[in-house]
Amino acid sequence: QVQLVESGGGVVQPGGSLRLSCAASGFTVSSYGMGWYRQAPGKQREFVAAITQSGRTNYADSVTGRFTISKDNSENEVYLQLNNLNSEDTAVYYCLKFSGLSWTSSRDYWGQGTQVTVSS
Repeated sequence: QVQLVESGGGVVQPGGSLRLSCAASGFTVSSYGMGWYRQAPGKQREFVAAITQSGRTNYADSVTGRFTISKDNSENEVYLQLNNLNSEDTAVYYCLKFSGLSWTSSRDYWGQGTQVTVSS
């Protein structure tokens, strides 16, 4: 049974940092593309970052240079490092698994989400 469990969200001041983790079970992250999406209040869920089975990465323009996606195949976890946060980054962040090797395949499993709030 595929499960994705996010952690690491919280309240942070503008300019601060957070590291989100996504613990995967029921499959190995070394074999699939993985990613992060987010949804702010009143907005549609949007792409944030993704990583291919081989480790190639892709980012939304709004987070490029501030966020970093990575994975640890031995721990079967995916991470999202969030730096230089601003109020527009406030959202629920979701980890997801792609059905294939990269973000070009369909999104087939989602985590429950973790809240990130940027506030002074």
